[in-house]
Amino acid sequence: MSSSPVAAPDRLSGLLAEHAALETELADPAVHADTARARRLGRRYAQLAPLVETKRALDAVRDDLAAARELAADDASFAAEAAELEQRVPQLEERLRSLLVPQDPDDDKDVILEIKAGEGGAESALFAGDLLRMYLRYAERRGWATEVLDAVPAELGGYKDVAIAVKSRGAGGGAPEGIWARLKFEGGVHRVQRVPVTESQGRIHTSAVGVLVLPEAEDVDVTVDPNDLRIDVFRSSGPGGQSVNTTDSAVRITHLPTGIVVSSQNEKSQLQNRESALRVLRSRLLAAAREEAAATASDQRRSQVRTVDRSERVRTYNFPESRISDHRVGFKAHNLDAVLDGELDPVIDALTRAHTAELLAAGS
Repeated sequence: MSSSPVAAPDRLSGLLAEHAALETELADPAVHADTARARRLGRRYAQLAPLVETKRALDAVRDDLAAARELAADDASFAAEAAELEQRVPQLEERLRSLLVPQDPDDDKDVILEIKAGEGGAESALFAGDLLRMYLRYAERRGWATEVLDAVPAELGGYKDVAIAVKSRGAGGGAPEGIWARLKFEGGVHRVQRVPVTESQGRIHTSAVGVLVLPEAEDVDVTVDPNDLRIDVFRSSGPGGQSVNTTDSAVRITHLPTGIVVSSQNEKSQLQNRESALRVLRSRLLAAAREEAAATASDQRRSQVRTVDRSERVRTYNFPESRISDHRVGFKAHNLDAVLDGELDPVIDALTRAHTAELLAAGS
């Protein structure tokens, strides 16, 4: 089947019409009175902009090529220009075809990322701390803001469980940051192979840490009925159960219809912890609803963590060989220190390319 973008004229014309309609809406001052709606429309408008720009560039090059060919019949000096334009047409067609691949509607959303220690005890908790630092450093490199929503420290260091929000700094007018687009494939079981600090015989141990990545839900995405919530308060605790706060500031929220339980104890006030827990709850409810709606489809959440078991791994970090391996796409590199310092782009790029190739193959 032809790979030309004209194979999907209805989709192309529909997206171009959507972009034009969004442009009209965003020009209406009344739209900006609703900040959430204006932000949502602006994100979609920016998402469609590369498609529109590529289509306009392709049309312009085709027009120039037709003119150059006509002029070359009388003036040979235009033949070189025509030859150059002939090379640009298929390049722009391929770019347009890739932009016509259905986009994940959450790609431009902020993210809630949870890291959970699993098999391996203290070593797993220590590696959970290493992964937390890796994601914080990666966010710093990308210019994103981060916020720790909840953290349960482990006795020997690291974390039993930690949740962070990763969000755009909101610089106005720029292209969308694509935080979910960059981090959505990080979900799954991450396996570490190294000699633990507690190992006296120098033997290499294998431990597992679970990572769950969720697009952060906005108020318009999920409605939470307060009557569906059971809210318990308790005292925040540190390693070994020692009390950190002397007041009941930590919050545990149970969503009764689904049984989803979230907690937050990182903030000093009960109100702040309640808001942090609700943010995580809304994102989990959104993810659960979309997973249920797409239960028969093959999408990115199939790679998300089910059980924190060493055998169900998406990536391995091998310290003796300084090797990182992503088992989904066969990616390997021997720069583990750099990766753990936040240099994640090469492996994320490999995952993104593989996903795009799958979508293109499915639509060809």
